[in-house]
Amino acid sequence: KTNPSNKSSFLHFTLQNGSVRAFDESGYYQCYGDGSSVASRGSEALTGYETLDAPPHYDFYANTEAWGRRRHFRPSLYQLRANPEDESRPPIYEETGGQMERGDTSEEDEDELKEPPPEPTRFGWVQGVMIRCMLNIWGVILYLRLPWITAQAGIGMTWVIILLSSCITGITGLSTSAIATNGKVKGGGTYFLISRSLGPELGGSIGLIFAFANAVAVAMHTVGFAETVADLMRVTVMVDRTNDIRIIGIITVTCLLGISMAGMAWESKAQILFFVVIMVSFASYIVGTIIPATPEKESKGFFSYKAGIFAANFVPGWRGKEGSFFGMFSIFFPSATGILAGANISGDLKNPTVAIPRGTLMAIFWTTVSYLIISATIGSCVVRDASGILNDTLSSSSSSEGCIGTACQYGWDFSECIKNGTCAYGISNYYQSMSMVSAFAPLITAGIFGATLSSALACLVSAPKVFQVHNTSTLSLQLYKDKLLFHICYLLSFVSALIFFLIVSLNTIAPIISNFFLCSYCLINFSCFHASITNSPGWRPSFRFYSKWLSLLCAVCCVVIMFLLTWWAALIAFGVVLFLLGYTLYKKPEVNWGSSVQASSYNIALNQCVGLNNVEDHVKNYRPQCLVLTGSPSSRPALVDLVNCLTKNLSLMMCGNVVTGGPSESAVENACSESHVKWLNQRKVKSFYRGVVAAELRSGVNMLLQGAGLGRIKPNVLLAGFKKDWRSDTPQATHSYIGILHDAFDLHYGVCVLRLKEGLDVSHPSQGHVNPGFEGGRESISTISATSHIRTSTTSSVSIDAELQPGTVFQKKQGKKTIDVYWLFDDGGLTLLLPYLLTRRKRWARCKVRVFVGGEKDKKEEQKADVLALIKKFRLGFHDVESFRHIRLNEVLQDYSRDAALIVVTMPVGRKGVCPTTLYMAWLDILSRDLRPPVLLVRGNQENVLTFYCQ
Repeated sequence: KTNPSNKSSFLHFTLQNGSVRAFDESGYYQCYGDGSSVASRGSEALTGYETLDAPPHYDFYANTEAWGRRRHFRPSLYQLRANPEDESRPPIYEETGGQMERGDTSEEDEDELKEPPPEPTRFGWVQGVMIRCMLNIWGVILYLRLPWITAQAGIGMTWVIILLSSCITGITGLSTSAIATNGKVKGGGTYFLISRSLGPELGGSIGLIFAFANAVAVAMHTVGFAETVADLMRVTVMVDRTNDIRIIGIITVTCLLGISMAGMAWESKAQILFFVVIMVSFASYIVGTIIPATPEKESKGFFSYKAGIFAANFVPGWRGKEGSFFGMFSIFFPSATGILAGANISGDLKNPTVAIPRGTLMAIFWTTVSYLIISATIGSCVVRDASGILNDTLSSSSSSEGCIGTACQYGWDFSECIKNGTCAYGISNYYQSMSMVSAFAPLITAGIFGATLSSALACLVSAPKVFQVHNTSTLSLQLYKDKLLFHICYLLSFVSALIFFLIVSLNTIAPIISNFFLCSYCLINFSCFHASITNSPGWRPSFRFYSKWLSLLCAVCCVVIMFLLTWWAALIAFGVVLFLLGYTLYKKPEVNWGSSVQASSYNIALNQCVGLNNVEDHVKNYRPQCLVLTGSPSSRPALVDLVNCLTKNLSLMMCGNVVTGGPSESAVENACSESHVKWLNQRKVKSFYRGVVAAELRSGVNMLLQGAGLGRIKPNVLLAGFKKDWRSDTPQATHSYIGILHDAFDLHYGVCVLRLKEGLDVSHPSQGHVNPGFEGGRESISTISATSHIRTSTTSSVSIDAELQPGTVFQKKQGKKTIDVYWLFDDGGLTLLLPYLLTRRKRWARCKVRVFVGGEKDKKEEQKADVLALIKKFRLGFHDVESFRHIRLNEVLQDYSRDAALIVVTMPVGRKGVCPTTLYMAWLDILSRDLRPPVLLVRGNQENVLTFYCQ
């Protein structure tokens, strides 16, 4: 509760005993016994029965803060549970009012905060979405091609084309509404919606494709406008008709660019004007269909409503190379593609989650109704062919037997032009049929201007808006902000429109746009389906009227229609998607938006892991799944690199870190810090990381041995560094180290110990989170080089620059060296399997594996032959086997393996509770000491990991 009499920046909390505690900005608290007076600082201490819990608040979940006040911050669990007598600073979560006291802020800050930053223009669902979408849908096709499409396909088939297009856009509108209401929508439009749903890879692809489609649509709508202007200027010809259209179009696009650059307020006012003009033109057209036809209009094919004309025009009348269902569909479909005009300016809407669904669906409904009405009325009033000559009438004396066409029923004979294919009028020939039907033709011309210019303006604004997001002070690029692609907004849209404008032909541009819009809608519907099918708890759209299966069906239909329309354009569209997808996957943008791809990956991994429970283990499918006792992975890079060579793209690797000490916040932070995983990713090591906090090392490792992994994906081999300082360290430390190895054997783990002559540990020995039991002593201090650039943070976590990470011997190409395997004892075959896995790596592929086995002197050759035959049955590719006695094994190692790339030795096992730990440690030390190559001591768990059977 806030005390209104207090002038300082305090946030007060009512405690369970009725008292109130307040925190100021310095972090110290004031005590309020009865809420009316301030006690001296620190005069009252918190008791164990009081809580600092805060009630739910918007700021706890918001990513941004409102102007003029600081955000509330939820106290951490550690702070809530802290000892009330602890003198550490209490949790600071405070709020200051929008009006700051003069004495609390500097004069400079006061000047800056006198006024909030200017708020950009925001629109509601009618002006911002519905009208904008309707204007973008009512484009050039409505006035200049819909009558012609009706003549080609007939009224019935035209309705099928309109309803099919509306089904695609309607389902896409439902999917868009679901995505748009699944959280707070910012700027960036379609790109923002899809990228936050499917991730940056597909988001970037669909963003660029949709922006490109809108830029081409600018050209299409401007061509329609320029065609109309050129028709009005028939008397005045600048060059020729084609170039006149280009000149008019370039001037028009340039003017539209100026309007859009002037700001959204001007653009919105222009759209309202265009909307009014279109409504008036519709009214003029409807009135014109009712007014009785004049002889001049009859000569051009208009006879008002006639049942005979409706019947004749109801069936298709295909003509020309575009004369097919999908040919007409490809030309009409762009007229239904303005449904995302509102979503693309999501950053300029007052309430996008309400405006986008309501405005988009209402726009689809009303425009669909208008298309159906216009196609039905024009098909009921105008014949397909007419000459426009007033003398082509049937006289009372002439016979109608040789008359061709529907107009014969109404006293007109257009047979000659029909036979010759020279009819200039009728809905099959005259694109301006709506103007001819209208009560006042100039209003239809004005409507054409309004529809084409409004659609072109909306597309010109939508293309850059896909990549933009509004800030209070600057206009930044959304894709630039996300580090995906760079886009020069309006200029690129302008240039793209001009390039495609050179085509001039409306019937050529429309199919190209259709494919790109269909591709965009396919990805949008797939995004909705994918987000729904993953069952992620984060998918909670407030818009419920959608179906994931309808979205999937619509996505499939979009792909099928794309290839039915223009197969090569479909391949280009998907090629662009795949190229951009590959580019973003290669760049790997460091963004995390909680996409459905992440949720899907989790579902797949979970289902596969659970499915493994039904699969019994088999020796043929054995994989060494390694738990590596690295401590902080950056402290033992050689151990990490060796195991990575064994497990990369093959099996599980998990780096384990035991932080010794009490369960404190710093200890938990050290154990669970993301810096460890980041270091592994920077080193391109495919490994998991698991940190635990324990009282001492052995108990912590025991936690890892028993708790690491998931189902059957769990470690079965423990790898550790050799404890070189066992002589100088305490006997208890050595006992603990050997005890870890015994614990692993007790839990049926295989055990490997790596020893390097120069040591493994490259970390500073004073770091508390580095496990001293793995590798320690003064020897390891000398391995820290001045060029390793190790930085120790305040939380004792090590971070090493990716480019400056210390190299190890296991990262180098080994050349034609040898991997010497001393298979002293049969441990189930792990000693042989690990070297074989190494040779499957590029950097170890040229190494020759030599196998040394122990035996009796008089049976040397016989035992060598037996082992060689056994190895051949294992199909490991090892052909070099030597027999010797291992009484003086270390001397043999130094004699035979001084130049080896790696020495692998079967590790002897000491009897638990019988063999003293120091004696066993000395045994391992003498076996592996003073060897220049790395030494890997390996001991399987005495169960077979190799087999020569096929079942």
